[in-house]
Amino acid sequence: MTEPRIIPITPKTAPKPAVGASPWEAKLTASPPLSLYVHYPWCVKKCPYCDFNSHAVRDEGIPEAAYIEALVADLEGALPQIWGRRVHSVFIGGGTPSLISPDGLDELLTAIRMRVQLDPLAEITLEANPGTVDSGRFKAFRQAGVNRLSVGIQSFNEGHLQALGRIHGRADAIAAAEAALTHFEAVNLDLMYALPGQSLAEAEADLATALALGPAHLSCYHLTLEPNTAFAANPPVVPDPDASADMQDHIEARLGAAGYGHYETSAFAKPNRECRHNLNYWTFGDYLGIGAGAHGKLSSHAGIVRETRPKSPAAYLAARQSGGFVQERRDITAAELPFEFMMNALRLNQGFPRRLFAERTGLPFEAAEEEGCSRPASRASSRSMATPSVRQPAAATFSTNC
Repeated sequence: MTEPRIIPITPKTAPKPAVGASPWEAKLTASPPLSLYVHYPWCVKKCPYCDFNSHAVRDEGIPEAAYIEALVADLEGALPQIWGRRVHSVFIGGGTPSLISPDGLDELLTAIRMRVQLDPLAEITLEANPGTVDSGRFKAFRQAGVNRLSVGIQSFNEGHLQALGRIHGRADAIAAAEAALTHFEAVNLDLMYALPGQSLAEAEADLATALALGPAHLSCYHLTLEPNTAFAANPPVVPDPDASADMQDHIEARLGAAGYGHYETSAFAKPNRECRHNLNYWTFGDYLGIGAGAHGKLSSHAGIVRETRPKSPAAYLAARQSGGFVQERRDITAAELPFEFMMNALRLNQGFPRRLFAERTGLPFEAAEEEGCSRPASRASSRSMATPSVRQPAAATFSTNC
């Protein structure tokens, strides 16, 4: 007689995921908001602290027409990935995008409007540097469709501007800020602190000058000595950590008293004047990046990918002939998503709603908890603070634009 067959009532244990893999499967139910980033890689002179993809203009000048043609071709090649989606903001960064001619900028923005569903109220930002602009140029940029300017002041102190390798002086900085505020309602001024040889009183003076000009938005960055820069090779003497922290404390207190909300690590804004484009980055929205060295993050039913373009302007221009502007495309795995989301969202001082994690990653919030991303963070500094799981850690240092 045959032995009776025993059928277990408990299912077999599922195989364990590979080391480093996530047991969760990302399933997006809707596309995040979409922005467009355009990189303009040229500048008059490479600053010694700059680690961005910027290239000093050579004797032959900027191949503006060819570069705009390449940008448009790059955008056209990417259209299938964003078809049917509205673009809520455009940011033209660099480098020094204010080197572009007003006619060239008008051609570029017209080409963008003709190819994407640009929100009628889209925020369109252009980075500008004193020493490369005048009032007439700003007026022409406004007429071309730019509605927000970000001006790289960095300091109003002649000595510190020289130490930073800037091409402008105090008078140029004030003139550029005043011209920007004449033609644009939305203006950001970039300032840096903890500069070589800077005292607290000098940092306070820079901030006081900026506040007197009255911009709606200020970005205040701690100078960092980044690898592969001139400052890394020959480090200047900078304020010690305690002196730098005193500067940071003063900046935060002074701007708070002046009515600026400290909404992100280095960003301060009057009510409802935050940078919408950057908020989309920090809330893990999508962005298409075109131009030399541009990065992008795009979501679809198939998952979330990151893309990069060739860094060298010459290689980027050559890519137009081959039609292959994307140098690298990489899927963000479910195991990477919690860290990627938190790395951006925890820059926001007000934190984020738990539902946003699921909306932008396609994962339940438990995935972040299991990856350890939602545990309170602390810093080793005497000025550190532990924060709740979805709030901003104590301010870190980030380099600024050139």
